[in-house]
Amino acid sequence: MKRNINYKILDGRGQTEEFKDCILNVLSELPAEDGICVIKEFEPVPLYKMMEKKGFDKYIDKLSEDEYHVWFFPKETPKDQKMKQHLNLNDDKLQKIMDIKLQVFRGELEPDDAKKIINESLESITPEEFAYGEQHMLNHGIDDDLMTEKMDDIIEIFSDVLVRDEIKLPEGHPIHTYKKEADALDKVLLKMEGQLKQKFAKNPWLELYEKLSQINVHFSRKQNQLFSALEQKGFDRPSKVMWTFDNNVRNAIKNAFVLLNEDKDEEFIAAQENVIYLVRDILLKEREILYPTSLELLDDEEFAAMRKSDDEIGYCLIDHPPGFVSKTNKKDGAEEIQDTQPGNLISDLSAVLNKHGLLTKKSDNEVFDVSMGQLTLEQINLIFKHLQVDLSYVDENDIVKFYSDTKHRVFPRSAGVIGREVQNCHPRESVETVEEIIEAFRSGKQDKAEFWLEIGGKFIYIIYDAVRDEKGNFRGVLEMMQDVTRIRGLTGSQKLLNWEDKVKGNESSVDSKNEINTSITPNMTIGNLLKKYPYLKEFLIQMNPMFKKLNNPIVYKTMKNIATMDMVASRAGIGVEELIDKLNQEIARNK
Repeated sequence: MKRNINYKILDGRGQTEEFKDCILNVLSELPAEDGICVIKEFEPVPLYKMMEKKGFDKYIDKLSEDEYHVWFFPKETPKDQKMKQHLNLNDDKLQKIMDIKLQVFRGELEPDDAKKIINESLESITPEEFAYGEQHMLNHGIDDDLMTEKMDDIIEIFSDVLVRDEIKLPEGHPIHTYKKEADALDKVLLKMEGQLKQKFAKNPWLELYEKLSQINVHFSRKQNQLFSALEQKGFDRPSKVMWTFDNNVRNAIKNAFVLLNEDKDEEFIAAQENVIYLVRDILLKEREILYPTSLELLDDEEFAAMRKSDDEIGYCLIDHPPGFVSKTNKKDGAEEIQDTQPGNLISDLSAVLNKHGLLTKKSDNEVFDVSMGQLTLEQINLIFKHLQVDLSYVDENDIVKFYSDTKHRVFPRSAGVIGREVQNCHPRESVETVEEIIEAFRSGKQDKAEFWLEIGGKFIYIIYDAVRDEKGNFRGVLEMMQDVTRIRGLTGSQKLLNWEDKVKGNESSVDSKNEINTSITPNMTIGNLLKKYPYLKEFLIQMNPMFKKLNNPIVYKTMKNIATMDMVASRAGIGVEELIDKLNQEIARNK
């Protein structure tokens, strides 16, 4: 049934292309909660998808073979309903907030005027009221692009009335950890501002950017863990909009670092104002909106589950935090964990199933008939863990169901990705490509899509395969990803067993053009050094305890293609030539 609201009647009989423009013009001025009734001499199917994207539902009224009335009205999506049931919200207040936002988004009200109205009519707005308004904007045709473009204006409009309560949480709580990382990043920004007042020197900036670049770990955990949990409560705007702000920060830091390494000193210094602004801006959005709203939507048990997988990704500029358990579990007699290691998903799942009597220990050794052979659950998981390729599986409903837990993972993953819509696992800029692949597979037009890219000296090969059952029905997408840098350089053949990385003789060879340069230079990265001479890692750790960070796979993955010998020497407090000389002596000793 159609909703009982006000409708703008549009008679489009006899009109063709110009009628679509007419509808778009009406939509741009349509009041919130109003609808449109379209009259056509045929069923206007082409309009359905467009109006659905604009956030409208429909009711079709066929009066005769040549007269259709289609009523389009704003729909309250399941996500809105789901989010709303977890929050204590005032409908009248929400409507006033959304009306103001819509007028600003549509250009009907200047931000300064909107701010004045808000200050005069509302005493306060909670972060969750603000966040719900952002979630609901999509239903009024405000897409992600416009949302991103206007977000700073919208936050400024409500800045005077936005509630900013101090958040007090125990050590180990995921939100407390995010806040500690944000505080650490603030200190880096202050040092950067101080360095800008000094005479330019490259080494201090290299050290500052080594620290600043760790914000990627902060983003990765937020996108894979926190966003995933919020989506389960119907709040998916962070993963669709905030991800873009995160990428803007990443790109600004990356581009500035390139300028620094290329000794473009003046351009590098000129870029710092933008870098500092963008980092502060994203931390402000997190503190004022994301963290408080997360605490309203998620409970302790959900944060405790999140904490278990946080270790898999790592932490930014802070020590490994203690564990966190929910108050409910504490009441049940569970002791608070003081430290955690990366979670074992299968063990955790088995423990939960055992607790509820759904799985017995006998099942661990139960033999399953697979397509070619018989395997236990343990053997299946061991196979996936030891594959030299990363696998991810998305089912026919676009839900991430599985990824292989390998040690060599190309990109970080965590258990939080399981159960997410695959569209929310990608930055907004690449979602269109993801959807195009899935639709081509679902329709049967295509069965495979290939990509390859070079990142930090690595050549990554990615292939997507359509998964179909024996009847040819589409059952999802399998993603396979592999670092093929070494494979690309192989030539000739290897027929004899050789345990060494570098094969001797003429039976096998690696193209010399693909060999890493054996001469150590100030600009050589720590990643290239340790790839060629892996035993130097222990040598560096013994030389200076600060290099213990090389044992942290997340920190190392972040810095291996950024930290140069010049930067490493600065961190060790010695000259770069002295460091290179010590490394060369160790290499000679190991020959």
